[in-house]
Amino acid sequence: MVRRLLSTAILFFSGVILLGLSLAHSPTTATVVSLRIDGPIGPATADFIIRGFALAVERQAGLIVIEMDTPGGLDTSMRAIIKQILASPIPVATYVSPEGARAASAGTFILYASHIAAMAPATNLGAASPVAIGAPPAASDPIEPGSSDRAKAPGSPADDEEGTAQNPRGNKAPARANVLMEKATSDAAAYLRSLAQLRGRNADFAERAVREAASLSAHEALEAGVIDLIAVDLPELLAQIHGREIRLDSGNIVTLATAQAQIERITPDWKNQILSLISNPQVALVLMMIGIYGLFFELTSPGFAVPGVAGLICILIALYAFHLLPVNWAGVALIALGTILMIAEAFVPSFGAFGIGGMIAFIVGGLFLMDSGVPGFDIPIAFLVALALFSASILIAIGYFAVRVRKQRVKSGPEELVGAEGVVISTGQDGTYARLHGELWRVESPVALQPGRRVRVTRVNGLVLEVEPA
Repeated sequence: MVRRLLSTAILFFSGVILLGLSLAHSPTTATVVSLRIDGPIGPATADFIIRGFALAVERQAGLIVIEMDTPGGLDTSMRAIIKQILASPIPVATYVSPEGARAASAGTFILYASHIAAMAPATNLGAASPVAIGAPPAASDPIEPGSSDRAKAPGSPADDEEGTAQNPRGNKAPARANVLMEKATSDAAAYLRSLAQLRGRNADFAERAVREAASLSAHEALEAGVIDLIAVDLPELLAQIHGREIRLDSGNIVTLATAQAQIERITPDWKNQILSLISNPQVALVLMMIGIYGLFFELTSPGFAVPGVAGLICILIALYAFHLLPVNWAGVALIALGTILMIAEAFVPSFGAFGIGGMIAFIVGGLFLMDSGVPGFDIPIAFLVALALFSASILIAIGYFAVRVRKQRVKSGPEELVGAEGVVISTGQDGTYARLHGELWRVESPVALQPGRRVRVTRVNGLVLEVEPA
């Protein structure tokens, strides 16, 4: 009997141990956090992703999915997102969706950096050539990746010498532009290639995507080993990756349990929406001009306070937006110069020279303002021309009315009495008195005055008026 009880106890505890071991190695169902990127990747996008990752960690999510449809974005924002992915304690899957979406330029980098790369049918990725380098490449010297003739490569010493020899003026600007392009291209290619090697993806296409702006469809990317799978929608994606083991950059191995996972979609809050609004270059430029209008109005008509305070707030917000964006400060200086010239047109008779010159400087400064060729982060020429014309009209009008008001006579206070005329009422030992505006005033004059004589005020001395015969 004792042996039977002992055997039963051993079998029971062995079963408990085996069950515990099986549960320890089996995936557990967890929450999946979904973050959506639509449109250009900028400071607001990076802030949204960083906040979303923090919420996912706080809620102990089992997977983070970045659903993406983007034409590209700013390099600084892209790298901030990739750093967040690489340091994430939770597996990250980037999913290009819905059908017809794309992951171009910066989107390709984010896709390569993720633990799982997936695309919906009829989507594409690639075209990751850098554009925000400050100078375009010369059209006559295209970059030829993999060329064996390094003496002809853009930016090489031989290319500089040849360009200088063919140019009698010794202008090296095109060669310098090629050097900048080659540096930016090499840096981007090395970065994307390192991400491909980290995730075990196609490094050759990574090189071509940067140097040749190559692109692939979803099926081509799957065949080339650029992505891991194709899924029609997010539930299908989660079903396909269920049970997959993911090695994090920390070395931990996580087994995904996503077949029946609950999807929690995180959307941008009001702070992120405001940041997205002010980080738009057009909005930032408009805010700066509104600030200038307010300060100029306050300086020409002091005492209102509201225009000055509002203008100062708008200028500070605009400067914060410029701090977030890749701004060329030479463009900001040209915009400021153009504004000053447009203001000067209201005070200096330049026959339109200052006004026209100010508008030209304003438009050129706007074109130079953004050091980026990323869609969504440029300023259209039509917008600049319209804003320049509107700004010139507003500033000149404010200045004109301010000058006109200053030339008018004062209509209240002691200063209003200077130049006013009255009639002498009486003279005597206690002084001479005259009537002005229905009031009796004591007056003094260097010449003798008789009652009934009209006089004009020349100076106000306390309660005594100095007058002269009118």
